[in-house]
Amino acid sequence: MSEPSSTEMNEATGPAPDAVPRDLPPAVEARAEVALGASISAEAGAASVPAIEPALRHLIEAVREAAGHGRALCLRGSGSKDFLGGPLLGEPLDLRPLRGITSYEPTELVVTARAGTPLDELEAVLAEHGQCLPFEPPRLGRDGAGLSLGGTVGGMVASGLAGPARAAAGSVRDHVLGACLLNGRGELLRFGGTVMKNVAGYDVSRLLAGSMGVLGVICEVSLKVLPQPPATLTLRFDMDQANALRHLNEWAGQPLPLQASAWWDGILVLRLAGAEAAVASAAQRLGGEVIPPALAAGFWDGLRDQRDEFFLHAESVLAAGDSESTGFSLWQLSVAPTAPRLEVAGETLLEWGGGRRWLLSREPAQRVREAALAARGHATLYRRGTGVEVPDGAVFAPLSAPLLRLHQQLKAAFDPQRIFNRERLHPQL
Repeated sequence: MSEPSSTEMNEATGPAPDAVPRDLPPAVEARAEVALGASISAEAGAASVPAIEPALRHLIEAVREAAGHGRALCLRGSGSKDFLGGPLLGEPLDLRPLRGITSYEPTELVVTARAGTPLDELEAVLAEHGQCLPFEPPRLGRDGAGLSLGGTVGGMVASGLAGPARAAAGSVRDHVLGACLLNGRGELLRFGGTVMKNVAGYDVSRLLAGSMGVLGVICEVSLKVLPQPPATLTLRFDMDQANALRHLNEWAGQPLPLQASAWWDGILVLRLAGAEAAVASAAQRLGGEVIPPALAAGFWDGLRDQRDEFFLHAESVLAAGDSESTGFSLWQLSVAPTAPRLEVAGETLLEWGGGRRWLLSREPAQRVREAALAARGHATLYRRGTGVEVPDGAVFAPLSAPLLRLHQQLKAAFDPQRIFNRERLHPQL
């Protein structure tokens, strides 16, 4: 899965990229090619020469200064995912000024946007053309006034989080075509491009998905988008978890337009999406109770943004801080969809045909991770409650020695001074 798992970082190491060397004089540096779209302004007196815009130049200077002094930086957009991963260490580096959609070709199904671009802004532009981010990234967080923080494009890629449609549409990483990265030396690196088959060597741009910002500052990404489905329909069934898993696995092997699923507290909900005829035929075949479109849209939006009943209940338990709630944590388990009901105490929400299982539990970390491993998966400590300690300090799945060595080599290659998001992905990164 593309949710933040440190194991994803070893899938690519990458060839030597294009770069803006840190020691070039300003006049030369301004002539270096920078993949930040058409909005890059031209330097005075050299209209044909692309110049680094102020927001990006500020980031480059901040990174070079931090690297020169060995000072840690905490990369931050809207702050909607501050809870995720390890501690927030270092001086905050605000990426929100680096925003805007630099290129969008609806007929090519490709959009390029800067890291600080709000997700709501990007999705509104896509919706105008009947298109969407098919993996449904969650729009997390609330500010002091209770308004949604929503998240940014950079945070979406760095966290790797996806929503209900992930099992059918693919992960964040599956939709990343290219990226521009500012590494720990203050160099701009370009990987990939704006088409699917354009990579010679290792696909480093997709390595950034789920990396939690430990490799560098994601400045810009190119994403594959898709048309919104012409028809959707939501069905409701009453059944226990064992029967829900059995039915989900049976349906997964059939030619049905299943786009999303969720089970909690004895209720299974399915979302069908695709051509109108296919959706209607599948609904007749599956049965169940049809949920009115407005109610169904609210449910799936709540599930995507983790504001539905299960997550609100989990949030209240974790925030209570009293004796009855002490020791609870919210876990995200990525397991084989065919795995039976996990023998771990707590409340469970199933998604992705049984492949993602949310667990609100008091069970110790070792017990939860053993259960996930037995189900051919891994567990992430998504939100930690009062009085919860992780013995190894690792929020994500522990790494074997060879995998940890690969992660450390990647970190050293991209961020030799270890200035970016120290310990956010792993205590030793």
